[in-house]
Amino acid sequence: MKKLFLSILVCIASLQLAWAQYSVSGKVTDTQNNPLIGAAVLLNSQGMGTVTDVNGNFIINNLKADNYELHVSYLGYKQKKRQLVVERDVKLQIVLIEKSVLTGEVVVTSIKAGNKTPVAKTNVSREELKALNAADDIPLLLSMTPSVVSSTESGIGVGNSSFRIRGTDATRINITVNGIPLNDSESQGVYWVNMPDFSSSVGEVQVQRGVGTSTNGGAAFGASINFNTTGYHAEPFTEISSTAGSFNTFKNSINASTGLLMDKYSFDVRYSDLQSDGYVDYAFSDHQSLYMSATMHLENSFIKANIIHGDQRTGISWWGIDKDMLKTDRTYNPAGQYTDEYGNERYYEDQTDNYIQTHYQLFYSQNIGSKWLANTALHYTDGEGFYEQYKEDEEFEAYGWQPEIRQSGDTITSSDMIRQKWLASDFYGFTASLNYHDENLQMNFGGGWNKHDGDHYGKVIWARYGGTSEKEDEWYRNKGVKRDYNVYAKVNYQISPKLNVFGDLQYRGIEYTMSGLDDDLTDRNLARLDQHHQYDFFNPKAGVFYSLNRNHQMYASYAVANREAARADFKEARGDAKATPQPERLNDVEVGYHYKSAKLAANINFYYMFYKDQLIPTGEKSSVGYTIMTNVEDSYRTGVELNLGVQILPRLRWDGNATFSKNIVKDFVHTFDPDGNHETNNNVLTYYGDTQIAYSPGVIANSTFNFDALSNTNIKLITKHVGEQYYDNTETASRKLSDYTVFNAIATQAFYPGWMKKVELQLSVNNLFNTQYVSNAYGGSYAYNGEEIFWAAYFPQAGTHAFLRVRLLF
Repeated sequence: MKKLFLSILVCIASLQLAWAQYSVSGKVTDTQNNPLIGAAVLLNSQGMGTVTDVNGNFIINNLKADNYELHVSYLGYKQKKRQLVVERDVKLQIVLIEKSVLTGEVVVTSIKAGNKTPVAKTNVSREELKALNAADDIPLLLSMTPSVVSSTESGIGVGNSSFRIRGTDATRINITVNGIPLNDSESQGVYWVNMPDFSSSVGEVQVQRGVGTSTNGGAAFGASINFNTTGYHAEPFTEISSTAGSFNTFKNSINASTGLLMDKYSFDVRYSDLQSDGYVDYAFSDHQSLYMSATMHLENSFIKANIIHGDQRTGISWWGIDKDMLKTDRTYNPAGQYTDEYGNERYYEDQTDNYIQTHYQLFYSQNIGSKWLANTALHYTDGEGFYEQYKEDEEFEAYGWQPEIRQSGDTITSSDMIRQKWLASDFYGFTASLNYHDENLQMNFGGGWNKHDGDHYGKVIWARYGGTSEKEDEWYRNKGVKRDYNVYAKVNYQISPKLNVFGDLQYRGIEYTMSGLDDDLTDRNLARLDQHHQYDFFNPKAGVFYSLNRNHQMYASYAVANREAARADFKEARGDAKATPQPERLNDVEVGYHYKSAKLAANINFYYMFYKDQLIPTGEKSSVGYTIMTNVEDSYRTGVELNLGVQILPRLRWDGNATFSKNIVKDFVHTFDPDGNHETNNNVLTYYGDTQIAYSPGVIANSTFNFDALSNTNIKLITKHVGEQYYDNTETASRKLSDYTVFNAIATQAFYPGWMKKVELQLSVNNLFNTQYVSNAYGGSYAYNGEEIFWAAYFPQAGTHAFLRVRLLF
């Protein structure tokens, strides 16, 4: 056996010496010597190739002595071909020239921060996303960017997931796709579960932390993110990807492009299917998605149409579990658990969230002369779905039903039932921008108008005792109509070769109307949601950017953002005029420094975000018993974000970032009603002084070692640390989440068999050391015998789990 093993090794070594002795390496840049990240580098005669890394570098190993034709291409640039004679290692410097043909990138020109825009930002390329995307949703894929903490309800990166940036959740983060608003107009949140495998169609992501630059849609009240979907591909391709892993997780997708046809047309399509049981019981995912794009390129313009479709059915897992259950049954899920009429414990397995959503986008871009560019876009999003629940012992009165009198004379006033809560949503509008660019001056003028029509209604599809109801009884219906419009003007002027000044003015208007009945009909007068709110906001921004030289750069900026309350804030404060939430105001100061050399890149950013009337949960109840968000007069977030990248060895790179922050509510007051009857004259007030803002860890750190180990082999060792955080604003030890550190590893091996462009195998192992941690929690209190009893629910994350992905590129 040993001789056989040695013989095999000798054969392999001989083949390596005979057929794979040399390499071709180099760097791809534009005419300004900026690295082009993700450029395709192919040896067409062999079907071998790679893409450039974050520094524009590439290497192709295991080449025998021969003649080759090198093809280098990058979106928006002219393809370069070059004949190579490989008799030894070859090192190249390749410069690509920008095409006159417009691409999808110009669609986001007006809202994307440029190299000399004085804001804190991170760009994530398509290749960086692809390297991490075994099965995870967007929040997990962005979790290694600075100041980001992500969480999942299912315990893995599939299903309902979310993230916070600097402690700010998605309801306060402006998120756009190709410059078109993605946040739900009423809740202001983003539900990634409705966009399965969206990352596979993303070309680039820009994350701006703080207020950032003006954009379309909702308020950027802590961060903004723009997703730019893939433009056109110069060459045709078909990519088949299949992932299998822990918890019966399977993801299959096919992605194809025609390339540029007749120098004018291009078509792209992707279909994905994702199935998983999840780590948490009954937290399954059954997701499908479709992306289609068609582009017509003209001499000085282009027309582009996108369809982004998602269809999801997901097991409800948003309740979490109590602290004792964390010790005995971490995967327990109370959703759907009930006791039947004979006292048997059962689960209702259709306790699910179901939603179908389709985004339609149409773009037109036109060059006007050599310095002006005009963009317009129309959009429409159609969404409809429901979540289904088994409810025990529900009172008829809350559903508007009359008691049921049985033949025995008994009066039935409550029943177990199965209900669905529906949302049907139409969101449509337009965006437009006019952009000017010359050597020293960039100007952007733009804006948009959007309208949201949302119908909220509920159906009872089964009841053990029906009262006066009919089959599929609709017990409530209300409507939300919201109009959002904005205009902005931005100027970035280079006063001298070293100094740029930046100015940005935005006006944003909002009209929001609610009407109809809410879901609790116990008191029909209080159930009415008839409200109208109107706001006018002015958001100025200014900054400077100073280049000491090519290696050292500094910036400083000041920005203002205003934000209206969300639907739930208004809805839950109804019937109590004093509880109606006021708009919030954020003042943001950012100061930063960049350093970059051939082997080292470093950034440091200081921020101070101070709020007026920030909305936070206090535990207080309105006069009709709803938990409300209350404006606190003063609060702030301040911290420092550090980024460092080091090319330790030619094949070994380390990238890391860390955030150290302080997040404070000034003079926080907690209100408790010992009678539990929502009367304000007997409230007990607890004055806590200055406390930490909930969900705001003081330390967040990320580390990635990237090792090109062998020929076409890459290994990533990833570490994430999240410091302790509180899940309410009292800064009480019993309401604190412990810090945690998680290690992941990704190994990727590429093959170039000749009959196809590429075969790639990837093994991802998450939570290498089986850390038992909780990423999120929530809680509250209630009155019992005049005392305040606190409760909490926690979201445990999975231990060690793995995914294997195979990618075939034709």
